[in-house]
Amino acid sequence: MLSQLPEQLESERLLIRVAKPGDGAIFNAAIVESAESLKTWLGWVWPVPTPAESEQACRRAYARFLLNEDLMAFFIDKRSGVLMGGSGLHKADWILRQFEVGYWCRQGWGGRGLMTEGVRALSDYALQTLGAQRVFLTTDERNTASWRLAERAGFVLEGTLRRDRLDLQGQLRNTRVYARIPD
Repeated sequence: MLSQLPEQLESERLLIRVAKPGDGAIFNAAIVESAESLKTWLGWVWPVPTPAESEQACRRAYARFLLNEDLMAFFIDKRSGVLMGGSGLHKADWILRQFEVGYWCRQGWGGRGLMTEGVRALSDYALQTLGAQRVFLTTDERNTASWRLAERAGFVLEGTLRRDRLDLQGQLRNTRVYARIPD
């Protein structure tokens, strides 16, 4: 059982790798292209960051990776080389062996199964190689695309937390909690 987050994984169609210094430009281009469709759900895309801010985010992410605290991963389409989305293993708890997964898809890249493939590959790696006892995610119950992706990737709905937090518009929201545990 490993206790080190992976620098790179591959699935059938994706290169899944840690965000690194120098990735700011490709990360920023994806955010700029996708901010309008993501801003309802992800606070970090609005206002749209500058290229320099995106570079700083990649540098911070790599530092956290080197400390074995967090994996901010990019999903790169093997065929085209395009950064088509991202995910990660966040809030690494090496004692409980659990990780939180988050994800986002670049505008125009949805509907191909690539996000599901990438999220499944990351969670499979956590469960099978890192010995995770729990890989979980939370999503606003109104974000149907997100929770459907979770279900396609093998996550099971554990429950809905009612009025548990504010959404990005400052309104109370309900949060669906999903998890995968070892078979």
